[in-house]
Amino acid sequence: MTIVFYITGHGFGHASRSIELINVIADRRPDARIIIRTSVPAWLFRTTAPPHIELAHVETDVGVVQIDSLNVDEGETARRAAAFYGGFDRRVDEEAAVLDAARATVVVGDIPPLAFAAAARAGVPSVAVGNFTWDWIYSGYEAFGGGVIATIRAAYSAATRALRLPLHGGFDAMAAVTTDIPFIARRSRLDPAETRARLRIANDRPFVLASFSAADLHLPYDGIAASEHLTILAPEREPPPSLTYPDLVAAADVVVSKPGYGIVSECVANGTALLYTSRGHFVEYDVFIAEMPRFLRCRYLARGGFLSGHWGAAVRGLLAQTPPPERPRIDGASIAADAILLMAST
Repeated sequence: MTIVFYITGHGFGHASRSIELINVIADRRPDARIIIRTSVPAWLFRTTAPPHIELAHVETDVGVVQIDSLNVDEGETARRAAAFYGGFDRRVDEEAAVLDAARATVVVGDIPPLAFAAAARAGVPSVAVGNFTWDWIYSGYEAFGGGVIATIRAAYSAATRALRLPLHGGFDAMAAVTTDIPFIARRSRLDPAETRARLRIANDRPFVLASFSAADLHLPYDGIAASEHLTILAPEREPPPSLTYPDLVAAADVVVSKPGYGIVSECVANGTALLYTSRGHFVEYDVFIAEMPRFLRCRYLARGGFLSGHWGAAVRGLLAQTPPPERPRIDGASIAADAILLMAST
């Protein structure tokens, strides 16, 4: 059995939930050969994925070009997408040949259109796993022409099955084969008190995990912590040794971030509150704003207050909020693994 994963390089949330799914599959079928094709940095897989995976660096899609953690470059995104999908048929041929050579049993995509077009050309069944599709995202940008979006939709229509996660949008091209599943989310396996002890975090003030890149936003975290009477941890890329990112999320009182599937799902899974600011023009944002309060303590902090470091009042107000009305299921990885393994064995 050979399962080939195609994972978008857009952010780490897609890779994180794919790794959670891959871990479940590897636990259930240790004999399965698992190949991952992605542009996501290799260190993320080395620290959290099974050691026997085969990892290949491949540009699977364009995603959205970010100016920084909070701003999108719509024009550059459209230009890169036009170049990528202008040569799409050649890319599909190349990936179909890879699938043939690997004797792929099933292809899983989160959620590059290339995965499903290549699988169809190679005669291999495919499963889409995600909470949005790129045609839906790109349709919100005036810079996009219809040709790229039509190519993407045609590729998605070749998927054998789609497993749609919460906080979703798109999936029109796969509507006939789409099934909704619960959150795929990583959970900490450590008691929050143990994580805080390892980090030497005192309990005399709120502990805030800043889930942004300090490099591109130039945020003076030490100064913000001192002036706002907070403890702030900003791991930026890799978590401290011996700890996973979900360990940090679970140990924090509040995560400060922009709303995206990865961080929101991990806050839901670990019961951590989210203080968020706007993330620029990204149509997924509107879905999150509407849906998050159902199952997550969350609070908006305007961009000006966020960038100026005035976090303290918002953090304390968020911690005073009542629990959300719903506790959603977070066993999506188990359900998705069952579906994929069933397809691979038939």
